[in-house]
Amino acid sequence: MMESSIRTREDLERWQCQRLNRLLPAILESNRFYQDKFKGLSVPLRSLDEWKLFPTTSKPELSEKANFQGLAPHLSFPMIRYTRFHRTSGTTGKPLIILDTPDDWKDWIEAWQFVLDAAEIYAADVVFMAFSFGPFIGFWTAQDACLARGCRVVPGGGLSTLARIDLLRDSGASVLFSTPTYAMHLAETANGNGIDPRQLGIRKLIVAGEPGGSVSIIRKRLEDAFEARVTDHAGATEIGAWGFGTPDGCSLEIIESHFIAEFETIESTTLSPQKMAFHSDAQFKGPLCELILTNLNRSGAPALRFRTGDIVCPAIVEIGQDGAGFASTILQGGILGRADQMMTVRGVNVFPSAIEAIVRSFAEIGEYRMIATKVGTRDELTLQIEDSLHSPKRLADKLDSSLGLRIEVKEVPFGTLESFADKAKRFIDRR
Repeated sequence: MMESSIRTREDLERWQCQRLNRLLPAILESNRFYQDKFKGLSVPLRSLDEWKLFPTTSKPELSEKANFQGLAPHLSFPMIRYTRFHRTSGTTGKPLIILDTPDDWKDWIEAWQFVLDAAEIYAADVVFMAFSFGPFIGFWTAQDACLARGCRVVPGGGLSTLARIDLLRDSGASVLFSTPTYAMHLAETANGNGIDPRQLGIRKLIVAGEPGGSVSIIRKRLEDAFEARVTDHAGATEIGAWGFGTPDGCSLEIIESHFIAEFETIESTTLSPQKMAFHSDAQFKGPLCELILTNLNRSGAPALRFRTGDIVCPAIVEIGQDGAGFASTILQGGILGRADQMMTVRGVNVFPSAIEAIVRSFAEIGEYRMIATKVGTRDELTLQIEDSLHSPKRLADKLDSSLGLRIEVKEVPFGTLESFADKAKRFIDRR
């Protein structure tokens, strides 16, 4: 936690620099990966400006240097020190095994408390986890954070969607954890079986794993479906639980007591926040950037200047009322897209997240899939949808008017496309 004396951005940055100067010697003493990476650079740092001179770390770099089993190369301690085993989802490359020590796991849980505070989750709540029990980290950190708060946690892994709905109702759950699209799938399945999801008793939804919780169209659909408030959350296996939804639901706030945030501007003449995530009702200020994060408390598998690959539009805003807060970093519209998924289709830069937000504005469209191919030197994109109105043209027209791009939209029968309980893999890259 930050010291109570911190009142300004300057105070915060000084505190972060001090915390980083305590962390780096412990890491560099035994971490061969960062010893090699930071060779010739000196610590302690005099300011965070010097931190920007250090090289960044990327997931492709970690994957390239992982061992044959996929174990990440940036461990600081002997293997016996590590008690937690998790693996990245593999949506943006080969899955990577990440290990955590008990102290690092404690940092995960502490950071999660900011998310639970933002969502107003209390010890009296019954929390339902609509995730699997695999190596994906999202369920496990959320579960332990809720248990630390005193909540009763109901595991929903290993069940069909309808069985999860029955357990939601029978357990008296008041909070639902899910990806945005699976929460919508739960609501649609309930309606299809004569169950009103508004009668399930859910008052809060915490969504993560995909863009959507900070997009007004998607958030409103979820809140209307369950008559519950939605709070967005952002995190990553490599870095930790780093962000939570702002009170207005339109942005993410970075947990700066645990993370240093940096932003690398993306130069583009055809990108805008409105086109990236269909925030047609928002007025964003500032450039589009890639988010770079440093975890200030994780020494076992440290993520130092980690390139998240997330495209964001940052702003510094006053948080709190009556002067009680100080200027915090928010990401307007949440995560707008992924740097490694950008395509240029007939001269227009486009991200899958922008297309997803438009698809989700049509309640009659169920599952969908995007397929990217290469035709000569050009990127091409085809969209497959399950559509109860059997009218793919209306979606094609909306994509054209919103993004300035003609995309081939094909209808497929319901049940053809896979539904996902965990992080979805709806973008198929065949380029």
